[in-house]
Amino acid sequence: MKADVPSTAMGDIAFNLLIFFVILARAQDDSHLQWQPAQARQLEGVASTKVSVLIDRENKLHLNGQEIGQAQLAKGISELLGSAPQGQRTVLLKVHKEATAMYYEPVIEAISEAGGDLVHILEEKR
Repeated sequence: MKADVPSTAMGDIAFNLLIFFVILARAQDDSHLQWQPAQARQLEGVASTKVSVLIDRENKLHLNGQEIGQAQLAKGISELLGSAPQGQRTVLLKVHKEATAMYYEPVIEAISEAGGDLVHILEEKR
């Protein structure tokens, strides 16, 4: 007798696994990055966005969760924003509360150069 592995269901299993991983995948996963937002009073909410820039507690720069150099930031933001119309070019800026102007001012300039609408993420003071 010949013992074979049944392969008729392999396609179905592969398809279900593919769906499972696509559903669980996150486009902008920056949960592994450590930062603490600055605090302010009377904050406004913001709609979702495709672009997120983060300066973490070690003053490293991240674009949508991926570490990036300051020189490539404006080009990276431009590519992500693409040809989005005005009003849909929001860029979230997350800066660790102890970061100095030396680190975040060039980032603000790069966002402006790329044509993004800057939204600074803060934590509300209570």
